[in-house]
Amino acid sequence: MPLRVELIRQLKRRRTMIMGAILVLLPFVLVVAFAIGGEQEGPGDRITLMDTATASGANFAAVSLFVSAGFLLVIPVALFCGDTVAAEAGWSSLRYLLAAPVPRVRLLWSKLVVALGMSLAAMILLPVVGLAVGTVAYGWGPLRIPTGGELDPATAAQRLVVVVAYIFVSQLVTAGLAFWLSTKTDAPLGAVGGAVGLTIVGNVLDQVTALGDWRDFLPAHWQFAWADAVQPTLEWSGMIQGAAVSVTYALILFALAFRGFARKDIVS
Repeated sequence: MPLRVELIRQLKRRRTMIMGAILVLLPFVLVVAFAIGGEQEGPGDRITLMDTATASGANFAAVSLFVSAGFLLVIPVALFCGDTVAAEAGWSSLRYLLAAPVPRVRLLWSKLVVALGMSLAAMILLPVVGLAVGTVAYGWGPLRIPTGGELDPATAAQRLVVVVAYIFVSQLVTAGLAFWLSTKTDAPLGAVGGAVGLTIVGNVLDQVTALGDWRDFLPAHWQFAWADAVQPTLEWSGMIQGAAVSVTYALILFALAFRGFARKDIVS
């Protein structure tokens, strides 16, 4: 099961094309929304990142990530990682792949690498299209920081790379959940929906302030730590803590997926 073969198979699937089309269209929808809505100011004349969306292409790309990171970007991660094994089982082709013979670890590894690669590609696609669309609509210029000051285009591009990298790492928990569930069920929708549902539960729990410091152990608590990257001085502490939490959970979930699949009776 070479990576190239798995990649081509996944790229040709309809759900991949639909997901890509949604991510490409989102920046255009945002441009129309800002054109219809006009200028806005934050509560109490406080300027937020959303208020700077039309300042430049860089700002528009940052806002595209801001409005998508909490939920929309969860979908491709859960879709690509949750559908990959369960779909084969649902098609009754999983046992034939293993009868090739393809070692189970190699099969899972190929599917996981491709799924994570496609998830990362989805996260890169959105800001790239957003930057292009925003530059055409609002011009090329520095990234305006809501708290004051600005970042030159070269620095802004570097910071956006940091933002995308952190969002990807923070979504590894969703990837781990989806991939683990995908090895447990023959229903792709169950794996994808289960991962999205548990991610939403995590977001809800993070809003329960009564949990106090326990929220620090929730990946959702750190999902917007990347905002420290769009400040005059790059602050790493929040992103490091968030990455540590996400990677820890993800490694446990990936290990459970490989361990369970190695012992599972494949009947479909």
